[in-house]
Amino acid sequence: MATTSCVRADCADDDLLRLYGAGDPAAVRMLTDRLAPLAYRVALRMLGDAFEAEDIAQEAMLRLWRAAPGWQSGGAKVSTWLYRVVANLATDRLRRRRAAPLADAPDVADGQQSALAALVERDRAAALNEALLRLPERQRQAVVLRHLEGLGNPEIAEIMEVGVEAVESLTARGRRALAAALSGRREGLGYEEG
Repeated sequence: MATTSCVRADCADDDLLRLYGAGDPAAVRMLTDRLAPLAYRVALRMLGDAFEAEDIAQEAMLRLWRAAPGWQSGGAKVSTWLYRVVANLATDRLRRRRAAPLADAPDVADGQQSALAALVERDRAAALNEALLRLPERQRQAVVLRHLEGLGNPEIAEIMEVGVEAVESLTARGRRALAAALSGRREGLGYEEG
């Protein structure tokens, strides 16, 4: 049985996953608190649907728990592995629903905003989600991981199983396509022209 001496905020994801795989139930809570929001956020940005994103995040976490007993350190980071699983699951889901209409973006919840600010923010999020969903899958994945999740190009390359140059190309083309898709809507979304 594994020791729980490492189950606290300063433990690495690898250590926690190995502890869980060795039978330590306390490690699952820490990993879930760290990684489930990440999985949900990526799925939501790729799919644009909160319910589907929740399903994807849960499935990805289940796969992580199944992988825990055989987890080997020195390979991919746990978060990188999880990003890849979420991206693959989301891509599969997108392929299955190709003909379905685009989902509405979730409302931005912020009790401190005025009603007008909340409406503007919701419209901006919806416009971004709509434009993201029009991108080719690989460009969308690269843009979400780079610009919305803040990952570096080498980590994205590992997740997407491509070279760093391919990531740079995908994100550049994705940014240009997003800018073109949103260019005529700047004023309507509350941005000043120029």
